[in-house]
Amino acid sequence: MAYYRQVGPVPGKRHTLFKDDTGRILSEELMGEEGFSSDSSLLYHRHIPSAMVGARTWRLPDQTLTPNDPLLPRHLRLHDLFAEADVPATDAVTGRRLVLGNPDVRLSYAHVGATSPLYKNATGDECVYVERGSALVETQFGTLEAGEGDYVILPRATIHRWVLREGETARLYFVEASSHIGPPKRYLSRYGQLLEHAPYCERDIHGPNEPLLVDEQDVDVYIKHRGRGPSGIAGTVHTVPEHPFDVVGWDGCLYPYTFNIRDFMPITGKVHQPPPAHQVFEGHNFVICNFVPRKVDYHELSVPVPYYHSNVDSDEVMFYVDGDYEARKGSGIAQGSISLHPGGHAHGPQPGAVEASLGAEYFDETAVMVDTFRPLDLGVGGVAVDDGKYASSWTGGRWVDEGIRA
Repeated sequence: MAYYRQVGPVPGKRHTLFKDDTGRILSEELMGEEGFSSDSSLLYHRHIPSAMVGARTWRLPDQTLTPNDPLLPRHLRLHDLFAEADVPATDAVTGRRLVLGNPDVRLSYAHVGATSPLYKNATGDECVYVERGSALVETQFGTLEAGEGDYVILPRATIHRWVLREGETARLYFVEASSHIGPPKRYLSRYGQLLEHAPYCERDIHGPNEPLLVDEQDVDVYIKHRGRGPSGIAGTVHTVPEHPFDVVGWDGCLYPYTFNIRDFMPITGKVHQPPPAHQVFEGHNFVICNFVPRKVDYHELSVPVPYYHSNVDSDEVMFYVDGDYEARKGSGIAQGSISLHPGGHAHGPQPGAVEASLGAEYFDETAVMVDTFRPLDLGVGGVAVDDGKYASSWTGGRWVDEGIRA
């Protein structure tokens, strides 16, 4: 994010000697992207950030992926992944379950009631959508308050943990990139300011406001990184001699932040607008869009629901969060559902949805969409909650070979 911030004290010139109030020399750390060629921040630590006193293997939640073979559109019921009795002991790091993935992005889900261990994802940025509930996200940059409808953007290698308040739970949808995640380039000026036609602006971006300092010794940090595990991902736990939340001040353009879906200003038109009008973020080989409550098309012959379309270059994943989904009525899709429409297959409204939508002036729906430009495979979570019948929802359930339906 090219919007500059400063939290806490920093020296007048970068890369110069800086001491705290006691006269102790602080350790300067540059956290930057793309080999000193993109956004970065400078953090000033009380302790040496590279110090460690132990390491062990972390067995990650299952990262196995299964091809979508035969090629089928699918309906995945994410709310069925977690039994209510298991939620109080489930956290956002060790408890998330992989739903879909490819080499560029992995989509996971968790219903959590426990505070997570300290964690950093060294494979790429994370965008976490808070479907329900709230949490504190503590990071070395400071604390973020994350509530319903928030996207939490966590740059690669940000050390953080999800803190659940006593008796509270949260439903979290994870978009884990193998790259960075940020605003679409077409929304930005040549210097990184969000332009007038962008559906949100810097006022909608909320970063940490003050340092978070913790004094504690021999602390475990869980790390997801590139390795020889399934999908080329492995896990390690580093034990560090001092708590990593020791940053007295930082400044720069790389930091975690939240953006709430309610602050997205939808772009509408005389006829149905294509998905790029709803884009909110992008990563390498994928985009994130959101559909929010909005007035719909106002041409006298407009058809408010989407026209049928073929994703010839992408797979489309829609996560249904709130409201009434006019185009999907009769399919079994409801809040907490995911639809996967793979590239190579035309999709669109369910039978009768076009007729039912005529004359509509407003859609009360909220959904988060991820379009990927490489095919998605099914994670263990996705396989577990596939309803097995969505592919026949356009033909009233008719299927000529029950053996391959699921």
